Amino acid sequence: MDLTERAALSSTREAFCCLTDCYQCLLRGSRPNMSGAEVARLLFSGVCGRVTGGDIQDSAESAWQLTGFSLSLLRKICCRLSVQSLDGDGRVSWVDILGLLFEHMDLMPQLVHHFHAEDQVISHLAAKTASVCVFYLLSRSGTVCPVWQKKCRQAFSSSPPGPELDACLWSLTEVLKKLLKHSHQVLLGELVATFDCSLTALCSKFLPEQRTEVTFSSCWGTTFCLLLDLLEVLTTSGLICDSGVCLRSQRIPGIHSAALLMTVSCCSEYFVKKRTVLLLKRFLLQKLGDDWSLEGVLSTVGEHKDFSADRSVLAQSILKAVADNWLLSVQVEHAVFFGGVLHSQATEGLKPDGMMLRAVSLVLLKSIELHFQTAAPGVDSTTEVNSYLHHLWTFLKQCNASQIEVTHSCSWISLLFGEQDDDLMEAASAFLSIFLSYRRCSGLDDYSVLEAACASGCNPHCHFVLLLQSLSFDHSILLDFLISSETCFLEYFVRYLKYLRGDWQGFTAASGHRKVSLADSHGSELGEGLQPKGSVSPLEGSSLDVGLRLVEYDNSDESSEESPDGHKESKSPTALMTDSSSKMKTKHSSSMIQSEQGCPTEAAPLEQETCDTLEKTVSCLSELREVVTRLQTKKLFPYNPSSLLKLLAQVETCQRSSLSV
Repeated sequence: MDLTERAALSSTREAFCCLTDCYQCLLRGSRPNMSGAEVARLLFSGVCGRVTGGDIQDSAESAWQLTGFSLSLLRKICCRLSVQSLDGDGRVSWVDILGLLFEHMDLMPQLVHHFHAEDQVISHLAAKTASVCVFYLLSRSGTVCPVWQKKCRQAFSSSPPGPELDACLWSLTEVLKKLLKHSHQVLLGELVATFDCSLTALCSKFLPEQRTEVTFSSCWGTTFCLLLDLLEVLTTSGLICDSGVCLRSQRIPGIHSAALLMTVSCCSEYFVKKRTVLLLKRFLLQKLGDDWSLEGVLSTVGEHKDFSADRSVLAQSILKAVADNWLLSVQVEHAVFFGGVLHSQATEGLKPDGMMLRAVSLVLLKSIELHFQTAAPGVDSTTEVNSYLHHLWTFLKQCNASQIEVTHSCSWISLLFGEQDDDLMEAASAFLSIFLSYRRCSGLDDYSVLEAACASGCNPHCHFVLLLQSLSFDHSILLDFLISSETCFLEYFVRYLKYLRGDWQGFTAASGHRKVSLADSHGSELGEGLQPKGSVSPLEGSSLDVGLRLVEYDNSDESSEESPDGHKESKSPTALMTDSSSKMKTKHSSSMIQSEQGCPTEAAPLEQETCDTLEKTVSCLSELREVVTRLQTKKLFPYNPSSLLKLLAQVETCQRSSLSV
């Protein structure tokens, strides 16, 4: 090694030592040991990767390491200053260093230059660092960095799919997320307006109105997924901006809904199809930004008129596509895991992608619900709805969504959504809305409505019984749902109880009773009852005792109930039931779903089974009412449950009234 190489190596090691010392000072919240000018000069050289002398290969490796280290340190400095975690002299020193870098040394062009670096690590690190720097400068001065802005605009307008466009998409997405999280509504609106035209042009390129297949380079899939992330952020930003009118770039899921559905059909990359469907699902369920830890930023946002219109447009596009057999073109892989898909010719015994199946199903169910909500008064859409649901059940059967034969369509809700509580409640709520709208516009009598609902798989009584069955009628699980904000169970539960109190005989029929001779809500008799002699009860043959769930509730010892003195008592859910409840216990196999018995009627006479189901249901709801009442008395319940308690009491009244008839 000659003197030049030794000097270069020594210089590189010295640079790393100095940067490490700066990093340690930053973590301590103190000013660096060197002067601000020296730190700024060192960071600038490091970002540029300047290593002089030495062997070319060694110099390239040292430059790569030095650039990565410098980018990471610069990002850390901006993060600490943005969240106000530095005080006193330490903060002043680091602020001065950033001032030297961006105002006097013009560092931003060097950052964005790395966006099109061949090395993906450097390109991504540069995008992350530039995002944090742009947010810091934007929140400090209120102006967008012109160099970064120009770079992104140029990439959106002319760059093909690849590292440079990926870096710009990722960088803008991160800046918008930070503005959302910190509730900078004015700055957020101004930034979106700045990029509106270029983003609209980019979306038109990736989502053309007319196309029959997706033909892009191998980099297209990654770029498209980054675009989907940006579209979610843009759409979310339209909900909280105070302008009153959404920009075109904030309405892409509605404007380009047909192109998004075409992507699901024609794209060759499965992960692109899946990401697209998940975006449509979050858009329709109004759950945009759920994974961003926005800490309640969106919880108080009212529904924007443009957003409502776009959801309706998307729903109509989906229903039109389903009517044109779009579901037949939706690919569902088997043996899907966190890292991707295990490609195999033999799919027998392999489970299909549950996340994809649930997303597609919820997209269609929510579209049907919105279709009813926006339909003109007096329009009968029942035939169309039956057709849409038939398409869905056919799709699920073709995908082998259930490894047991499904003879009753209402049981799909438990088989499909049982592993995901939030999706399960969304599906139950959508089905309830669909049923209530169906009943209102069909003009059928109560019995015919329930019969048609069971045939279509949307009888809310069946769904509720299946839900309680999957929870082993454990009221403590319902209590968890009530106090959790992670699902829409409270909304669904209240709406269902309001319907249940007016249709007790319908619930009795759904529980399996052959002959129900109770007066309906109008005081009229239904002859032999909702379930004529010789007919099949709504839950008969539905694999009622089969449930897909993350927790084997009836074997769990974690369920607990408060004792009168306020202490927790460990109590198995099965201890709350009669001995006959053991007939309806479930078993869960890790390899496939198995039922201990084919249907309830095989183990006991139907009337006895109905009695058991009704007793367990009312007992579960009664115990829930008692626990909620105790918590409310002790002021331990998180909200006022008075209306809920009233509805639960009315259910008990309905049962007593039915027994006295």
